[in-house]
Order: sequence, then C-alpha cells, then structure tokens
Amino acid sequence: MADDTVGNDVTPTGPGRSTSSEVGAPRAQRSGSDDRGKGFLSELFAPVAGFGVSFGTMFRKVATEEYPEKPRPTAPRFHGRHQLNRYPDGLEKCIGCELCAWACPADAILVEGADNDDTPLAQGGTGRFSPGERYGRVYQINYLRCIFCGLCIEACPTRALTMTNFYELADNDRGKLIFTKDQLLAPLQGDMLPPPFPMADGLEERDYYQGKVGGPTDGQKAYVAARDAGSDADADDDGDDLPQYAMAPGNVAADRPGRHDVVHTTDPTAPQTREGANP
Repeated sequence: MADDTVGNDVTPTGPGRSTSSEVGAPRAQRSGSDDRGKGFLSELFAPVAGFGVSFGTMFRKVATEEYPEKPRPTAPRFHGRHQLNRYPDGLEKCIGCELCAWACPADAILVEGADNDDTPLAQGGTGRFSPGERYGRVYQINYLRCIFCGLCIEACPTRALTMTNFYELADNDRGKLIFTKDQLLAPLQGDMLPPPFPMADGLEERDYYQGKVGGPTDGQKAYVAARDAGSDADADDDGDDLPQYAMAPGNVAADRPGRHDVVHTTDPTAPQTREGANP
C-alpha cells in the first residue's frame, strides 16, 4: 500500500510538538512570538549596549599616575633592589657562602668570600666583618641580567640578602647597573658600628643567628673608637687606610664606605625593606 503521508505536512499529535516544516529552522523563525520578539530586541539594542561601556567610562575619574612627581607606593612584598643586611651591632650578615650566586637563574650575582681575621689591625690583621669564619669580600649584582625572581633571597641561609621596594634602577650607563657591595650594603642605623670589629664578648656565631644580639656592647664601641683614632692619625691621601672591601676588585669606585660614583646609594633603602633593615 502506498504511503499517503509522503510529501505532505504531518502534524504529530500531542502537546508541545511542532510541525515538520519547523524542524531545522532558525530559532527566530519558529513558532512563538516571544522568541521572535527577543531576537528583534537583541539585534536592536546590541550596538547601544556596546557603546554604553564607552559612555560609562567617559564620566569616570581618570586614574592617571603622576610619575615621577607622585610615585605610587608598591606592594609590601614587591621585588625591588637587593640589600645586604646587618646585625643590630653593625656586623654584616653575609658569610660569603655564594649560595645566592648558585641559585640565580640569570647568573647575575658574583660573590667572593674571605676569612675573618681577629688579628689586631696594628699587627697586619684585616679585621672581622661578620660573625663566623667568612664574610663577603666582593659582592656584585648585575641588574642588566637580574630578573627579580627572588630565588637568591630564598637561598640565603643567614637572611643576609633581602629585596627592597626601590625600583628606580634605570640609567644611561650600562656599567653603573652593576651594583657593588658598598651600594648594596644596608646603611648604619641607630647605634650600629661600622665594621671591622670583633664579636660581642661571650657570644658565638649561633647567638647572632638566634637574635640574641640587641646592639653593640661597650667593648665593641671602645674597639671602634680606638680603631678610628688610629686610622685618623695615619690617614693620608694614598688610600692605604681604606677598608678591605672598599679596595677589593669590583669595589674600586668606593673611596669611602657608602660612597659611589652613582646616585643610587643616596637613597635610604633600609626603611623600605620588607621586614626593616634587620629581618
């Protein structure tokens, strides 16, 4: 028997069923005035909605940063310029272990350690710059290579190296972007004493690491006073009375501690560190 439904529209019985002519048709062309109305309205107001974002932004206050007149403060854990910290009495925390240089993925750090010498300076001793056996005689960071990842400060076993919030490192001379120890070393604060001088009497290296040192002792102050008095008597213009780290390779531009031929050392970075000058 021939099928009478071939070529004819069939309307299936049952609620919610559509005719065969609507199958595959676009949503806007199907039955129901609601769908067609929504599609028409969306097409009508689509351009207006796009321009609404622009109109709404036009009447908002422009967030313009007036740099460098009004620099915006950085985040508390911002990774800026590095700093070599000190203990409360003034001795350096760096022990010249070179772990920061090994951890640096950009090979931007150069460290040369040396042994501390408790021999009196009058007898040819070089003095003590840090607790323990060694200290960082030469310390350089090449900011042309540094990526400010912070891996170096994670590798430091004595918390000697931290990162400050100082970020204005641009310069027109590539050589000045190789920072030396005299630039990176934290400035003396409070009653700190300038090294070299011996450790506090009765204390060991571990006592410094455990935070048992609150400041210089009377014996350390007397030692530094006698040292400075002797150096002033022997001072001349040939530069022989300079500290060892100032005469070390890579630090020849530091004629005195804290002085350099670049302007970055004049910025007080110690109060801007993550945890202060002595974390």
